Amino acid sequence: MSFVDTLRQWDEAVTCADRQDWQEALSIFLSIQEPNSKICFDIGCLHLLNQDLDAAEKAFDSSIRKDEHLAVAFFQRGITFYKQKRYEESSADFQRAFKTLRNNQLIDYKALGLRYILYACEVLHNIALAEAQLGNWENAQKNLAKALDYKTEAKLSVIDKALQATLKRKLFKLVEFPSKTLFKPNKHYVAELEKKDYLGKAKVVASVVPQDEFSGFAPLQPQVEDGPAAPKEPEVLRALEGEAHTVLFEFVPETSDELAVVPGNIVFVLQKGADNWAYVVFNERKGLVPYNYLEPTLDISLGSKKIKGVARLHSRDPPRIPERIQGLSPGSTQQQPEDNSCFVKIRFTFNFAVLVSSGSSYVVLIEKISKKLNLNSTAITLSSDSRGKNLIDNNTEMEDVWSRAQGGRITLWCTTKEQSDGKLQKEVYLVALHSYESSNPEDLSFQEGDKIKLLSKVNQDWLEGQCNGNTGIFPASFAEEVPVHGQ
Repeated sequence: MSFVDTLRQWDEAVTCADRQDWQEALSIFLSIQEPNSKICFDIGCLHLLNQDLDAAEKAFDSSIRKDEHLAVAFFQRGITFYKQKRYEESSADFQRAFKTLRNNQLIDYKALGLRYILYACEVLHNIALAEAQLGNWENAQKNLAKALDYKTEAKLSVIDKALQATLKRKLFKLVEFPSKTLFKPNKHYVAELEKKDYLGKAKVVASVVPQDEFSGFAPLQPQVEDGPAAPKEPEVLRALEGEAHTVLFEFVPETSDELAVVPGNIVFVLQKGADNWAYVVFNERKGLVPYNYLEPTLDISLGSKKIKGVARLHSRDPPRIPERIQGLSPGSTQQQPEDNSCFVKIRFTFNFAVLVSSGSSYVVLIEKISKKLNLNSTAITLSSDSRGKNLIDNNTEMEDVWSRAQGGRITLWCTTKEQSDGKLQKEVYLVALHSYESSNPEDLSFQEGDKIKLLSKVNQDWLEGQCNGNTGIFPASFAEEVPVHGQ
């Protein structure tokens, strides 16, 4: 089944669901031959709505197989297991959902076509309930106490009530996903399904041929011997460069010259390096992507030419990312680590990287990070794990830290205090001059007039910011700085 056919049936199914014709919607979904992870998720939600728990479990299994990073699918399967009274499996799936959140307070799925926000505190709430059902009341209390660290003002009362119930050894209510909420296909793709006649039908106004009723774009011309040769076909506009490839696996960049892509993206390979990295263009952005994450694309038309190949998305685990080799990676201007240097990827509210000499002291490392964040080093806490248990400070044996680096790269986690030296840190806010709709997972959507907190400057054209609880990048020309009162 072609992508267009799948898109058309997906749109028909969600239209039926909007009319609350659940059976017809499910019937259309089940007729799709090669459903993607989002469609499998929708099928599971409809089965759950019909209380068909076994069928729902199978659908969520398929969704997770096709996208193992879809946290909301683990959350829904955990709810399905809970309703089947399989509490151990339910707890395990809720824990996987929390892990997939990657220490974020929430995930807003609006950009992916699902009007739902998955909160980390609600996931921990359900872990606690599953543990309580198993009689593990201490674990339940620990998870609810942890949920307090991730809570939002709107969810505070739910966590507090659950915590009070566990102190009395009483069960509390499960936080459920609204099963009537479904993933919808991209509205821009749906709009292109119907062909539009922008030119209309031509009408003959004057012709050298009597009784000419020709309805094309030029009147019939009398035949002349040795007439001018037919005009050559105009050259194809080179709006798309390179060779088209389909992205098979999600790739998260670790350096500024690498490009974030997700399965299904169509990228154009401009150059392939000897180290198996490809320099590609996607949505007018250029960067490096592992070539073994790509596959030639099937039947992409470009003017009068066609690019042929294969386009199959795989459900297997992604291959090993090839090592970047200085001088062999194509199109790269990013500085590569020298023999004694190491790229340190810092996971903060946003991700960034610093380059230091391998074996550097804690003072050198923290100074680099503090300059990047524009914060006093005393306000920064480093750890080598996402939970912040293995802290890194002046007393840490840095040889142990650098020994964990692989291929000249290491990942550390960073948190900051709200105050430094008794004074509030200066924050920069922007106001949106125009509305911006995200087209990529890493983009930030906002409306004209929204206030955006500036996190970092990616380059001269792109900024990273936070707006309405979401974090992402956006064009710098879409916003301008405004003064913030009280600073």
